[in-house]
Amino acid sequence: MPNLPRSLKAFRDHQPGLESSGTVFGGHAMGDGGARAWDEAAFIEVQARAASSNLDRTTLLATDYLNHFNEVVMLIEMIPDMPEILDDAKAWRPKSYADHFRDSSIADRDIAIEAYAHVPPQYRDPFETTVRQLDSLVTTSIARLEADLAENPPELLRENATALSQVIQRLMEVASGIIHGSEKTMDQNEIDQVIGA
Repeated sequence: MPNLPRSLKAFRDHQPGLESSGTVFGGHAMGDGGARAWDEAAFIEVQARAASSNLDRTTLLATDYLNHFNEVVMLIEMIPDMPEILDDAKAWRPKSYADHFRDSSIADRDIAIEAYAHVPPQYRDPFETTVRQLDSLVTTSIARLEADLAENPPELLRENATALSQVIQRLMEVASGIIHGSEKTMDQNEIDQVIGA
């Protein structure tokens, strides 16, 4: 994976949500479920009702949530060729897992919302960490590309759009792994390595 261009690293270094703190990026609450104690019996009951759904049997998470990020990645990749797409990218907002499914028309939406409160903590915690990282990185990436459009040559805009898209996709792969039973996140040092800090 290519390193970020020097000007992009400088931009990242001056963003308050992206400092190398060794902790997660700033983010938002994931929504329904709160910090209540996990109930194994309730998990088993919901797991049985979700058996024919597209929720992962081990985690009760659904990959459909990642479509929220797929959409903005496509927009980011298009900005160098279609600068007017920037306005669509700027309209993107973080969305909680529950809100994503409330706004969805998929058949499993209701069970996905209900099941989120029963996701085992060893999956829910790293999932929420990774989503906060994604939210912050997407927001910062869009701001960087807006600055590139105003201040930098097209070649740098293209390099930055490509590099940022790849980093976001790497984090999406981490989120997908968690959805399917991994407990691994990317800590700040790993993210710095990926973006060439």
